[in-house]
Amino acid sequence: MTGFDAVMLSYDEPLADKLHARLQRVLGLKVKRLHGVHGMRRAYRLAAEVVDAEQFLLADGDFVIATEFAVRDIAPLDEGVSMRVWRAVNPLNGLVYGYGGLKLIRRSALRELGDAVDVLAALPGRAEFAAQVAGTTRINQSPYHAWKAGFRECAMLARGSEYGMEEAEAAERMAAWTAGGDGEFAPYAVAGAREGIDFARQAARRPEEFGRLNDPGWLLDRFAAVHGDQAVAG
Repeated sequence: MTGFDAVMLSYDEPLADKLHARLQRVLGLKVKRLHGVHGMRRAYRLAAEVVDAEQFLLADGDFVIATEFAVRDIAPLDEGVSMRVWRAVNPLNGLVYGYGGLKLIRRSALRELGDAVDVLAALPGRAEFAAQVAGTTRINQSPYHAWKAGFRECAMLARGSEYGMEEAEAAERMAAWTAGGDGEFAPYAVAGAREGIDFARQAARRPEEFGRLNDPGWLLDRFAAVHGDQAVAG
């Protein structure tokens, strides 16, 4: 596939500048950047307005693209498919799935986002998941970022996957997130995962609460209240 755009969406990730440069180097093209946009839904919609091509690559600010990822082998999306997701390795618990992975997405689909807590699950059309691993999701750039990753992902898994994931598979992933693992700030990811599951159980009686998972200010305040301002700075 040729003639496509690429965008990185970053918010406050400490390594985003370096990962953006790496993404450009591996892809061999200029990667546009949206940084610090408040609200995930708004950020995704803005991404659709900065590209010139209908189909474009989309990466998060914590995505570390694999140097062997073959851009030239990317096939365009078929009719009716709004997004393709390549898998990413979680460095803390060894899980390998679409979480944090590289995406090929339609600009027109982003302009028609519906309502979902996992914003991209609200795209019209089908999503497809590639078997290939495109890189690593470097969620553990700080204690807060590791905690936030575990909290948001496990809260959404406990609530029920909006991609139609089987309950058994969701349970296996939550078990991996909460079991521990190696890597910098791993205990914070475990704490976040466990707190996220508790949050989902409490919010089940108040479904509107799940919208907070996309509010960066609320997430940071919750983390600081439990784990302290020093951990935020760490």
